[in-house]
Amino acid sequence: MRVFVTAAAMAGLLCSVAPAALAQSYPAAKIAGLKSQAEAGVESRAKLAQQMNDQIFSYGELAFQEVETSKYVTGVLEKNGFTIQRGVAGLPTGWTATWTHGTGGPVIVLGSDIDGIPKASQKPGVPWHEPLVEGAPGHGEGHNSGQALNVVAALAVKELMEKQNIAGTLMLWPGVAEELLGGKAYMVRDGVFKGADVAIFTHVGSNLATAWGATSGTGLVSVEYTFRGASAHSAGAPWRGRSALDAVELMNMGWNMRREHLRPEQRSHYVITDGGDQPNVVPSTATVWYYFREQTFDGIKKSFEIGDTIAEAAAKMTDTTMERRVLGTAAPRHFNRPLAEAAKANIDEVGLPKWTPDEQTFAKAVQKNLGSKEKGLATELDKMAPPVEKPESGGSDDIGDISWTLPTITVVYPSNIPDLPGHHWSNAISMATPIAHKGVVAGSKVVAMTMVDVLTKPELRRQAKDYFVNVQTKDQKYVPMIGPDDKPPIEINTDVMARFRPQMAPFYYDAERYPTYLDQLGIKWPPTELTPPKGTRVD
Repeated sequence: MRVFVTAAAMAGLLCSVAPAALAQSYPAAKIAGLKSQAEAGVESRAKLAQQMNDQIFSYGELAFQEVETSKYVTGVLEKNGFTIQRGVAGLPTGWTATWTHGTGGPVIVLGSDIDGIPKASQKPGVPWHEPLVEGAPGHGEGHNSGQALNVVAALAVKELMEKQNIAGTLMLWPGVAEELLGGKAYMVRDGVFKGADVAIFTHVGSNLATAWGATSGTGLVSVEYTFRGASAHSAGAPWRGRSALDAVELMNMGWNMRREHLRPEQRSHYVITDGGDQPNVVPSTATVWYYFREQTFDGIKKSFEIGDTIAEAAAKMTDTTMERRVLGTAAPRHFNRPLAEAAKANIDEVGLPKWTPDEQTFAKAVQKNLGSKEKGLATELDKMAPPVEKPESGGSDDIGDISWTLPTITVVYPSNIPDLPGHHWSNAISMATPIAHKGVVAGSKVVAMTMVDVLTKPELRRQAKDYFVNVQTKDQKYVPMIGPDDKPPIEINTDVMARFRPQMAPFYYDAERYPTYLDQLGIKWPPTELTPPKGTRVD
């Protein structure tokens, strides 16, 4: 039976089961022993990590349509004693999974994204473009791996808490529709994380790393502008029509002219999602979808206001009306220094996976086929340097909204191949291979050990909160970009998944019959053929 509760009710549950953090301290030698046990707990669940990674990869679901993924992950957690709340924050594929031991203790929330990329279907372990289903979505970033990592870490720590009688609450949650920046801000608004002490987020990468402070990249607001006019015969009586498409084009022209006079750090882009029906009918409706990106809350707000002004002007010029809808948002990211430093110590302890010569050869072949530098998989850990004085502009992630709500870090783990395009079918190549499996286990060990730090070190929790209150949010508070009446656009991608899901379903992983997804697909590992057939797509 599916149980639906409000996010506020979920927050109340958290508060009721874990009202305050215990002040219990542990000797350093004891903590080291607990971490060793947590590592062993992860290692003993390496097979589960592989199965979950491969299973979610096989679903390849797009934003807001992560139905099979959410059903599968919550099923695993429910079987392991977690209480599941589904449909949180108005997200049909949103959920929380909560488990508590004892009374008091910190509340640790673990999150990772679950959605895929359009047109990114790709057979894993094949170093050139070979889709499972032509034109279908797939995990062309690697979001299939994060929940596997978090679940295994949580189960290892849960076992430890039970054996050692350590009080605390663990809550897992999914990054729904991260590729559209469409989930986390709604979860924050609806109080899903109320009462939590620490958030540990995980994201796929090509090294094992974390960071603190303001990061490079941007925050954004995702906005849909719909113009409404009047239809008419385009040749017979065009003067009787009022073209909504003209309004869209005028808005785009106006924005592109204004772009020159905005800060070079801004990023903005748009797609016309409705440009009319056919040429001989004046378009009575037309829609354009914008991302306005900037590095600060004030910068995002300014770009948003300029976009609104230009849209209103376009409507006036064409005698149409305009409606605006906020689809999603992402705050600029800022991560917690004490938590990041604790995680970095664990990263140094765990180290990068030991890649085999075959794995390195495969990675270099993929890089060569994509026109990247043939440097293979990472063999040295990245250093954790202080935040740069002038962060570079770039991409966005709605983990930023959570980072302004409670002490938060992101742990990046090495399941992907370096220097690939990103948001691309090639980024799926490694994501159901031993490369991904090793990266997930390494990241899971780091997360489990960092959870042990949070559970056993009251001083770390105090330092994390002090940094959050007296450094991060001293002069800048969280500025939500969605209002109380905004709703997540859960209808997005419905048609795409309805079209492709029947074709994708025969390729879902059957872990009871096949040890790995590569075995199910009949893909030899390591592959002996590394050069793409003549005429194979590489872009």
